[in-house]
Amino acid sequence: MRRWNWDVLGWVLVGLGAGVLAGAWIGGILGSIVLWVALLVPVLLAYRRGVPRGLLRFRFVDVLYGVVLGGMLRVIQGWLAVASGGSGALPSYPTLNGALPDGWWVQDLVGGALIAPVIEEFFFRGLLLVVIFTLVRRFVGAGRAGISLGAFVGIVASAALFVGTHYLTGTASSGAAVSLTLVGLVCGLLVVFTGRIWAAVLVHLVYNGTGVLLTVAGTLLG
Repeated sequence: MRRWNWDVLGWVLVGLGAGVLAGAWIGGILGSIVLWVALLVPVLLAYRRGVPRGLLRFRFVDVLYGVVLGGMLRVIQGWLAVASGGSGALPSYPTLNGALPDGWWVQDLVGGALIAPVIEEFFFRGLLLVVIFTLVRRFVGAGRAGISLGAFVGIVASAALFVGTHYLTGTASSGAAVSLTLVGLVCGLLVVFTGRIWAAVLVHLVYNGTGVLLTVAGTLLG
């Protein structure tokens, strides 16, 4: 990580800003693609300099983390929705005849449940969190205080920007702040404590995927 300096953080901020502005302006699936490309570019540039040791290593326990924690986060999201005044009914697409809208599988299933979680985790946790952790640790020192502070700042900052990005691009409802914050914090903690990215990716995949499946079920059964 010696070559991950302040300029890498600059790439992160430029990519995020450009992606959010262009994605929100264009809108739709094309806007999402523009955002994904803008997030992916700084990841690739940083990883050309050096890949964090062990970050891409995969262990079978990562699957367990993904299924259990991703499922729990979706259940918590449902509880929070009811607690904030929701009916508790399954979510559904706004349609007139009860059929799924055209292109739902492209934008929501492929884009929202498969592509977005991977790119977002590599950007927010595999890049942003790691570079903040690295820079704070260098500034404070390599001791326990530097590690703890770097992890804390990295987890909180990456979760905050993760939530903010969803709001600024219009991909989150007004009541989703707590749920998205929990997703960001859990994924950040997984990366810090396992040293690997795939558990966080799988948690995000399960969380988004179950949301899409519940919406499909609510539409067809409603």
